Amino acid sequence: MAFTLKDGGTPFQFPVNPEEVSISRSKGYETINMLEYGEFDFAQGEKVKEITFSSFFPKEYDAFYCMYENLPDPRVAMNVLNTFLISKKPLRFIISETGVNVPVFIVSLNSSFRGGETGDIYFDLTLRTWRDSKVEKVGSAASASKSGSRTDLKKSSKTYTVKSGDSLSKIAKLELGSSSKWNEIYKLNAKIIGSDPNRIKPGQKLVMP
Repeated sequence: MAFTLKDGGTPFQFPVNPEEVSISRSKGYETINMLEYGEFDFAQGEKVKEITFSSFFPKEYDAFYCMYENLPDPRVAMNVLNTFLISKKPLRFIISETGVNVPVFIVSLNSSFRGGETGDIYFDLTLRTWRDSKVEKVGSAASASKSGSRTDLKKSSKTYTVKSGDSLSKIAKLELGSSSKWNEIYKLNAKIIGSDPNRIKPGQKLVMP
């Protein structure tokens, strides 16, 4: 198994494979807060993946952990990664014998030195997968469908305008078929009505269960 970053046609293989690689995935979503109904989440697609791992550039070759003999000088190897870090062009990250072969940017690079290991340079690397910024144009029909799907939530809720002489039990009898359901109406409209369910006012628009 080999870990390689490719800048165009130029490959850079890490001389020591990391013990583990962490790949973080998540889904984006948008939260809409609808009055009286609370929050609703709408999926927005997959977020960019993050790939993180740690390893080191050894000063001397050791067959126990080195992938090849002709090792780059650790300082030169770190300079290569620093060049990749500031580059505005995506690289390609490949792990042979796996399905990992993705365009990436280096977004974080930290290095350290350890006592007793003269010349070796340790590093922590974070990559983010890259996607082309081209966005497909959405037709008017698709836009209408998207907006319509959210509007349906509002259309599904029936409203009643309070008239003079109305009470919640009277409205419940008229609209829901049973005066005992007045409390259901009150729960949905407590912010509008206030703390006293008997004090409804003409002109108030109440949401029906």
